[in-house]
Amino acid sequence: MAGAAVLERLTPRVPVTWRVATVRAVVDETPTARTLVLDVPGWPGHVAGQHVDVRLTAEDGYQAQRSYSIASGPEDPGLAITVQVVPGGEVSPYLAGEARPGDELELRGPIGGFFAWRVADGGPLLLVGGGSGLAPLMAMLRHRRAQASTVEARLLASVRGPADALYRAELDALGPREGLRVAWTYTRERPAGWTGFTGRVDAGMLAAVAPPPEAAPRCFVCGPTPFVETVADLLVRAGHDPRAVHAERFGPTGS
Repeated sequence: MAGAAVLERLTPRVPVTWRVATVRAVVDETPTARTLVLDVPGWPGHVAGQHVDVRLTAEDGYQAQRSYSIASGPEDPGLAITVQVVPGGEVSPYLAGEARPGDELELRGPIGGFFAWRVADGGPLLLVGGGSGLAPLMAMLRHRRAQASTVEARLLASVRGPADALYRAELDALGPREGLRVAWTYTRERPAGWTGFTGRVDAGMLAAVAPPPEAAPRCFVCGPTPFVETVADLLVRAGHDPRAVHAERFGPTGS
């Protein structure tokens, strides 16, 4: 579509190699999602928004590989990925349900250059995430916190219900609060007494949360493909520069 935001996942400019990562800790985020904190010897560092490839090998030699966004900020001591279980998947049920501290897996990265943000890049920021698409956006906010940055950042998180709200407690307490606004929309089940947004992200929600187009915000949208395409198009139609709308999406790959 003419004028639509570019949807892409860029590959790195230099080859990356597989490394053996060890699970340091496991954090249950929701009933169907957990964060794995990994120790990765030789890790070269990453930029908030990048992702990694994870490869598992069965005893018979069969291998399965999937990509996961990095949820930790570049300053964090461990590399974190948040994995949502995909029923019938080959990789996510193990990572989100069976992996334990001390387990090893293969990891390759960091990967990606288009969907990335550094404090030095400035703002304002508009972050829109659907479901586990919050992970790379969380890396950006954790990076902002580690740098004690007060760059304006606005997050709109879309989840099915309260039980699916990744990082909710951390986002409620995340600093610096100066310049930070976090909004939620619940598409199926809302918390008791909820008076905020409900339903899928629409033009009205974006107008209420996003900095105005004339402020030239850097927009980052991540989630399932239909969600990302809809939000990106809404932003462009609202007058945001398509070149400033960075989109990362995932689909039903059987992960």
